[in-house]
Amino acid sequence: MSREQESAGGPLLLGVRHHGPGSARAVRAVLDDVRPGVVLIEGPPEADALVPLAAEEDMRPPVALLAHAVDEPGRSAFWPLAGFSPEWAAIRWAVEHGVPARFIDLPAAHTLAWERDEEPDGENGGTGPAAGEGGPAGSDVRVDPLGVLAAAAGYDDAERWWEDVVEHRGVGKGDPVAPFTALEEAMTALREEYGSGGHERDAVREAHMRLRIRAAQRECDNGVAVVCGAWHVPALRLRTTVAADRALLKGLPKVKTDMTWVPWTHRRLSRASGYGAGIDSPGWYGHLFDAPDRPVERWLTKVARLLRAEDISVSSAHVIEAVRLAETLAAMRGRPLPGLSETTDAVRAVMCEGSDMPLALVHDRLVVGYVLGEVPAGAPAVPLQRDLTRIQRRLRLRPEAAERELELDLRKETDAERSRLLHRLRLLGVGWGEPALSRGSTGTFRETWRLRWEPELSLRVAEAGVWGTTVLAAATAKAGTDAVSARGLADVTGLAEHCLLAGLSEALPTVMRVLADRAALDTDVAHLAQALPALLRSLRYGDVRGTDTASLAGVAAGLAERVFVGLPPACAALDADAAEDMRGHVDAVHGAVGLLGDDPAPGHGRLRARWQSVLRTLSARDTVPGVVRGRSVRLLLDDGGLARDEAARLMGLVLSPGTPPADAAAWIEGFVGGGSGGGLLLVHDERLLGLVDAWLTGVPAEAFTDVLPLLRRTFSAYEPGVRRTLGELVRRGPEARGSAVAVSRPPGFGPGLDTRRADAVLPVVRLLLGPHGNEGTAEAELAGVTA
Repeated sequence: MSREQESAGGPLLLGVRHHGPGSARAVRAVLDDVRPGVVLIEGPPEADALVPLAAEEDMRPPVALLAHAVDEPGRSAFWPLAGFSPEWAAIRWAVEHGVPARFIDLPAAHTLAWERDEEPDGENGGTGPAAGEGGPAGSDVRVDPLGVLAAAAGYDDAERWWEDVVEHRGVGKGDPVAPFTALEEAMTALREEYGSGGHERDAVREAHMRLRIRAAQRECDNGVAVVCGAWHVPALRLRTTVAADRALLKGLPKVKTDMTWVPWTHRRLSRASGYGAGIDSPGWYGHLFDAPDRPVERWLTKVARLLRAEDISVSSAHVIEAVRLAETLAAMRGRPLPGLSETTDAVRAVMCEGSDMPLALVHDRLVVGYVLGEVPAGAPAVPLQRDLTRIQRRLRLRPEAAERELELDLRKETDAERSRLLHRLRLLGVGWGEPALSRGSTGTFRETWRLRWEPELSLRVAEAGVWGTTVLAAATAKAGTDAVSARGLADVTGLAEHCLLAGLSEALPTVMRVLADRAALDTDVAHLAQALPALLRSLRYGDVRGTDTASLAGVAAGLAERVFVGLPPACAALDADAAEDMRGHVDAVHGAVGLLGDDPAPGHGRLRARWQSVLRTLSARDTVPGVVRGRSVRLLLDDGGLARDEAARLMGLVLSPGTPPADAAAWIEGFVGGGSGGGLLLVHDERLLGLVDAWLTGVPAEAFTDVLPLLRRTFSAYEPGVRRTLGELVRRGPEARGSAVAVSRPPGFGPGLDTRRADAVLPVVRLLLGPHGNEGTAEAELAGVTA
């Protein structure tokens, strides 16, 4: 629209591309020149009250307007804004000049209600500025407006065309309104050709925008400026009646909504993140907006600084040569200035020596980036969010967009509190942190987390606000509800373990009551075996966190007794798949019982003794599948409950000619398979290897093809070095195997265990485990090593 049209009473319509730095600069230049009395922006009107917060010092884009339905958790929409978004430029200009800024799009109350009938185009129900955008990213129209204009101009890439005609266009030369006038003419031609593009919502949204524009014109005598997606400009220019526009809005569904500002990230602005209104290169666009002069030189300097930080040799000469190459490529391709494709090609050729690996780092850190916005403390928020913010500040856990690892020492009070916070948030569905394997100490007082704050977590916090006003109260309430509604016994025991990790002492009685009731009614031994490990882990590790686990002991003991009694009968007459599942349950229970070690706590030693008795029963019953019997013998052998002579005798009985080959193969799979270190056992015990070798060579030809798949699965799991050693021993024969084993024994190792020498290292082990280490654990771990 020209100045003459605006002065004649019509609104100044500034059609933009969302998240476009060139559009943002142009919008600010026009507003500086025209000085309107009110600025209208495409966005939900419920956000009008939030506009003043944009002037706060603590408000740093990228940010997003978040609307969520009060009575329907999970129904929400985001309107993201970056520092280079034209809408943000308009908001900032308005607050800096004391000019009212209002949003004119369809209210979020209608948008969220609409989503109940249709799947959202953006994630989490996000519609926002992306809808009807004047560009290909996130456009709801079936026709790509920029694609059509780019093709008409002879471009095969709409992004490159937009960069050439808008993003690289200088500001301050000629009439600042001229580019908007030209873009409006182009969009008018497209709307005449394609209509609304086949999307019914546009007509309703545009009717609401026209009504808001009319209202603003009646109130303001100093002119009205409208910043909206370029696609909407021709429709806003239409001469329609108020009655016709109101008729389009009549009867729209509506829900009660709340709205606030939330932090956003550059990564969530990118298309790779899945957000419909995204752009490929938010970091690059942010650079173009912040560095309008000499952008290529400044960009390549950033790239050089990043590569140097990663120990990649890049000199000033590399930067100079990369600038020259980028400019040459732009000239060869007929572009006014180098774009992202030219600078990327220059970086690959000059700084990365043709390798794409450093280039991936540049794309991740700079082209997209890890920028995380901030919102002021005065922004509306649910009480739970405010409590979380206070805890984050007190514990010095700052949310960051980049993924990082956090090592915690649970013996320190601050780290213990951090652990409890992260576990409570996980229980509430706020996945800020995920547990990770520690690369350092494996002590029970160590915990490693992988942290990354995503914008959607603000929504998760808002949804979790229905459970309570503080993190502790909300997690406690949700744990009790989850316990009552849990489907399986293993889910309840897992929840009990989570309550201990999260320090939810008030929720634990409810969870334990449900657990006791479920355990008493559940007769499936497999379910009981799945549930037991979580309880035993809690008993073992609870003291590290200073948690009272006395309430768990009785339930765990009763559950363990039911598993011990019911397991042998449950293992009878199983098919191959059920037997394999049961072996997994036996392994899980054994690992959990083994965690207790020789702990002097009441009942712990009795559990270990009872479990060994169960394993002996399983190993001796012919009705138990071979894979379970073999695993039971192996577990007894590893745990010191069975001598090697006895294990060899049992293996000899199983591998005798009277045992069906399939059953014998399954026994071997249970004894030396499943990643249990059985290969090394065969390497260092020539008797066991000889028994397997003799049995295998004696399997009848007609049965060999039946047992071959099982044997191949067993032995293929061994490491290459172990397989090679076993092959050499078998090739040399029985006599050579005996001598090879004798030679391979490390110097200083005798045939038996010297308990006096072993006891001498216990003080050192206790010192390494720390003052909170369990002495029984030290002896148990040492016994496992020496055995």
